[in-house]
Amino acid sequence: MSNQSYSQGNNTFLGYTAAIIVVFIWSIWLVVSRSGAQSNLSVFDLAALRYGVSALGALPFVLYYKPWKSMTLFQIAALSFTLGPVYILFVFWGFTFAPASHGGIFMNGALPAITLIAGWIWFSEKIRLPHWIGICLILTASVLAVLDGAALSLSESWLGDLMFLIGAIFFSAYLILNRLWNLGATQVLLCGSVVNGLIYVPIWWLFLPSGLTEVSQGQLVLQTLYQGLVPNLLGLLLVSISVRSIGPAASAAFMAAVPGMGTLLSLVFLGEVPGLPGWFSLVLLTPGILLIALSKKSTSQK
Repeated sequence: MSNQSYSQGNNTFLGYTAAIIVVFIWSIWLVVSRSGAQSNLSVFDLAALRYGVSALGALPFVLYYKPWKSMTLFQIAALSFTLGPVYILFVFWGFTFAPASHGGIFMNGALPAITLIAGWIWFSEKIRLPHWIGICLILTASVLAVLDGAALSLSESWLGDLMFLIGAIFFSAYLILNRLWNLGATQVLLCGSVVNGLIYVPIWWLFLPSGLTEVSQGQLVLQTLYQGLVPNLLGLLLVSISVRSIGPAASAAFMAAVPGMGTLLSLVFLGEVPGLPGWFSLVLLTPGILLIALSKKSTSQK
């Protein structure tokens, strides 16, 4: 085996490993966030932990690489907004109303369809038949998830679903900007963590309601470590490795496992059992995501 083939094999293995770890990171995040939203912590506390801790972790890299030098003020403002408190507060509010499994369905599940439609609008990309089938499957799965909340007598579940959907739209806007401006990891750390941390944490400290003194120490440590460090820093790095090693389409295909994995973890750790519409939703959602991800790969190769 040549050195080049050996290197490519190593890169592929590294990319698949990174993608699998990201699936676990995002699936566990659904459960951790639902647990935090049901604790004495306010959603404003969860956002403060996310931005405050990740800002401290990202600051040395940002100061060393100085990514703001290659960005305009508009780019910094736009990227910070799409990854900012408005986005994450909608998501955390969603977890106060709807089960963790719905977070996976409406954020990780709906995201490929939203991003595909946004690409059609902004980049005039063609939406082919497999894409339309995938979008229809995802939309059907989303409707079934709403019906599942009603069947389980979760009267406000639909409100959480709507908030998750808004969160997915925000994150889709971030993906569009990332593609449009070809952003690097440190630029994302600057806007997603440091800028938002500097703006939001003082506002939270001075003006927003908090339950930090009323929550158990174990819950506080869990939320501090996971919200602050794992998704924003480790997750970002692993996604970058995965995309570089096996490509964006294959990476996106792996993400199809997040809703199902999140549902199983929420069943085990939170005791949240989906109804029959919820299970059918997952059955339709996974092939819908795969159709979009893998069809985009074949389209890009032509």
